[in-house]
Amino acid sequence: MSQINRILVTGGAGFLGSHLCERLVAEGHDVICLDNFFTSQKTNVVHLLGKPNFELIRHDVTLPIFLEVDQIYHLACPAAPGHYQYNPIKTIKTSVMGSINMLGMAKRCGAKILLASTSEIYGDPEVHPQPESYRGNVNPIGPRACYDEGKRAAETLFMDYYRMNKVNIRIVRIFNTYGPRMHPYDGRVVSNFIRQAITGKDITIFGDGDQTRAFCYRDDLVEGIKRMMNCSNDFIGPVNIGNPGEFTIRELAELVIELTGVSSKLVTKPLPADDPTRRRPDITLAKAKLDWQPKVPLRDGLAKTIEWFKSIDLSHYRPPTPNYV
Repeated sequence: MSQINRILVTGGAGFLGSHLCERLVAEGHDVICLDNFFTSQKTNVVHLLGKPNFELIRHDVTLPIFLEVDQIYHLACPAAPGHYQYNPIKTIKTSVMGSINMLGMAKRCGAKILLASTSEIYGDPEVHPQPESYRGNVNPIGPRACYDEGKRAAETLFMDYYRMNKVNIRIVRIFNTYGPRMHPYDGRVVSNFIRQAITGKDITIFGDGDQTRAFCYRDDLVEGIKRMMNCSNDFIGPVNIGNPGEFTIRELAELVIELTGVSSKLVTKPLPADDPTRRRPDITLAKAKLDWQPKVPLRDGLAKTIEWFKSIDLSHYRPPTPNYV
């Protein structure tokens, strides 16, 4: 490594943030993990607390904080529908005010800053697969808007700080990601299905299960956002980071049943409002600019995730909201 950086990771104790912190600490960087622990677990980073180059701060990004850093990975925001709909006003505050606070820090420090945006900015897409040039089909007054429009506003803020203040920005649009350390009660399909299967419950599918998603394993995702942070200064994004392999929700449920070896049945419930029918990233840009594409097949990644779910004590995880299956 040519240079040791002081790196701030907001949402650093979360599912993706904790793995990113782990990677950065292992590389020798001076890492500050900032988290308010709404949807994350201190156990995700407890193994890093004894490291001399790791620091944990309990803080809410909607409030100002003054630190001296070289890079900021801005990951903080509830990302699962059950979590972000539990307190929608706080969710959009996190995207807007949190981004303003982090961009202000980047401007003051001359730091490079990366926004973890989302495929949700495409809404229920009318273009498939979704390239970065597609502007999306989002309902601005629907129950998902606090997250969808919050992230769209965050991208606007990043671009305006770039144009007006020359802040060195990066924008990645993250598609569905899964892996060890997902919160068992985050309400996402992978964690829901695995938790239901290993506890002997039937698996809940919303709608007919024909809606599609593309699932990226967490190691591939973290590699993608690290490459984006460290790529040449002339490419700021946005760039899609996700796995272009497309599966129906029913196919995912059946694969989880197969890999867990259980006899769970599939139970259907009505489809939630504004739930996208299709979701798949066009990663042409990521391949060209970052020399990145995912390597872990869904079957292999799910097997590792199931193994982790079986290794934990579910009673140690408190559902952050009452909105879980």
